[in-house]
Amino acid sequence: MSAHPLTLHPLRFAPEEIREVVALYAGNPAYWRAAGEYDPDDIPAAQVEADLRREVAMEGGEVLLARTGEGRLVGVVCLLRRHPKDGLPWIGLLIVDGHSRRTGIGRRLVGLVEERFRAEGRSGLRLAVLENNPDALTFWKSLGWREIDRRQDLAHDRPCIVMHKHLA
Repeated sequence: MSAHPLTLHPLRFAPEEIREVVALYAGNPAYWRAAGEYDPDDIPAAQVEADLRREVAMEGGEVLLARTGEGRLVGVVCLLRRHPKDGLPWIGLLIVDGHSRRTGIGRRLVGLVEERFRAEGRSGLRLAVLENNPDALTFWKSLGWREIDRRQDLAHDRPCIVMHKHLA
């Protein structure tokens, strides 16, 4: 699988891209049930677009689409280049197409994000995993991330596990 290219592209908010993101989100009903942000059976494109526009409106916020060499959308990642409290970059969301789970796409996507910040000389990277999402915790731990704190997330007051990866 790693022989096939995976590239990251900034979300341009074209209607077709939003439709692709909604379809990708819909392929992850368990995540949305755990997160509580969307009804997995009815994910409104307008709300997805508004939420993603809020991500990019934050200082240093980015939304990137992960595509295969054939152009198929297989992942979405929301990044914050510099967290206002710790100065480190954060992954706000990393979600892989439900049909691509357990194929190595998520691992490769994380690798691209880590390499990007490593190339910029960043020393570490952080994210928060919902406590009610043990599969995600297992995934991140398998990639060498470690738990450093537990606290409520700012946006929705959900219990989270803050994780860190040293990049140097």
